[in-house]
Amino acid sequence: MIIETRAYARAGLLGNPSDGFFGKTISISVRNFGASISLYESPELHIESEPQDESTFRSIFHLRDTVSMLGYNGGIPLIKAGIKKFGDYCEDNGIRLPNRNFTVRYRSSIPRQVGMSGSSAIVVALFRALMQFYKVEIPIEILPQLVMVTETEELGITAGLQDRVIQCYEGCVYMDFDKKLIDSQGYGHYERINPALLPKLYVAYNTNLSKVSGKVHSDVRTRFDRGETDVIDVLGQIAKKAADGREALMEGRAHDLHQLMNENFDLRCKIYNVPESNKRLINAARACGASAKFAGSGGTIIGIYHDDDMLNQLFVELKKHNARVIRPFVV
Repeated sequence: MIIETRAYARAGLLGNPSDGFFGKTISISVRNFGASISLYESPELHIESEPQDESTFRSIFHLRDTVSMLGYNGGIPLIKAGIKKFGDYCEDNGIRLPNRNFTVRYRSSIPRQVGMSGSSAIVVALFRALMQFYKVEIPIEILPQLVMVTETEELGITAGLQDRVIQCYEGCVYMDFDKKLIDSQGYGHYERINPALLPKLYVAYNTNLSKVSGKVHSDVRTRFDRGETDVIDVLGQIAKKAADGREALMEGRAHDLHQLMNENFDLRCKIYNVPESNKRLINAARACGASAKFAGSGGTIIGIYHDDDMLNQLFVELKKHNARVIRPFVV
């Protein structure tokens, strides 16, 4: 029997990047794109490689372009790290695994290096397959933490909980990463929101990017840890946008998210150095009358559009900036 599992791309609706600083966020899963795992029993444990895992290239330029777009490692390290962390979890919790081996392979349609969390989607789908194969239940509130440490501790990837929470819970989720809460129970407060309450959303991602999102550097972490008041204050304001957005959705004021999302991005610009190319994409979307903010670390934006005419205008105008516009499929 072949086990098939999936996990989907995600977009931060409000509050990011405060999630990395004990803040609050609202995120959605974007089911237009996903990562899948196929796993079946075999005599030995075998990980099948994908084209991005290969080490044969047509030329030095082919190697250069491949590394620029896909990074150095492909998906194999993620699979290895995920299997190791699953084994660690079972051992730490006194779960004896039967002596069964498997073959595993992954596929992903999530655009690379545009901040849609393609790496963590592979790990989430892998954990789901391993849980099914070995008949092990990991509480859903614990699973995002396991996925995160797979990437941070095993592979040194910069990662936060927000992406892993929405990929584990799916749909639309409000998250509060209060430090005292996380210190006491090991996870934050995660609340599902009915996607039917959401306004009309678009997502636009740059089709011409070549940065590895896990390697984005900034000094905000250092400044936050140093206790710089202006950084802490701005991140607090960004977190409040998520809390205000949750309240607006619950009260049927979805249109309020238009201004909240714009303010979210404008606050971000006060403490982060945002590349001009990304600002141009944001400004082009706003010139169409839509709201616009980063969906993650950059390369993808999200916002609200009002009608089909505005959506068509977004298609045309953002294409001039090498961006493809989609309507996110949220369930």
